[in-house]
Amino acid sequence: MATVIEKSSGNIFADIGFANDQEMLVKANLALKISEIIAQRRLTQMEAALVLGMPQPKLSKLLRGQFHGVSETKMLECLNKLGRDIQIVIRKANRDKRIGRTSVVFA
Repeated sequence: MATVIEKSSGNIFADIGFANDQEMLVKANLALKISEIIAQRRLTQMEAALVLGMPQPKLSKLLRGQFHGVSETKMLECLNKLGRDIQIVIRKANRDKRIGRTSVVFA
């Protein structure tokens, strides 16, 4: 049997059919950055949970990509608590798109 390879849209959540694919991609990127900062600071999950003001089991789930119960706002607050500034920029969508998109860009 031949293997069929499909080109990704760039959003794995859209590719596998999630209805809220943009939200999931944004949360995945935020969770990845939170994880990177925790690792850079060499914090244990318990230490990070104290800094972030959340229970360690909830942080553990977030870091494993199980972020359904965590809002984007809470994740942004976590980044603030980890010493990051956040800037939200709103601009007009490309001419060929009727609906805008949300993305996360790290400086």
